Amino acid sequence: MPVPAYTFLLLSGAVFTLGAIGFMVRRNPLVVFMCIELMLNAVNLAFATMSRYLNSLDGVVFAFLVITVAAAEVVVGIAIIVQVYRAGRQMDVDELDLMKE
Repeated sequence: MPVPAYTFLLLSGAVFTLGAIGFMVRRNPLVVFMCIELMLNAVNLAFATMSRYLNSLDGVVFAFLVITVAAAEVVVGIAIIVQVYRAGRQMDVDELDLMKE
């Protein structure tokens, strides 16, 4: 008995909501990046679900592109966070509004 598509879409919506709430509530840059990744993975689940439901590979291609962009975003974000940490600045998103020393 196959699982209906709406259950995966509901799961995707729940995961996206958790990521969005975490993004808005938390102040640590690493946690913020993890919440962004959670939202991107929720979108990937929705793409894969609709791709399977419509018998098309378009959703899988979009999911692959989202994974590629997410990997590039993580590399740049982690590099910025490491540089801020090495400079001895506060690791709070609200305090990192200016990138000057």
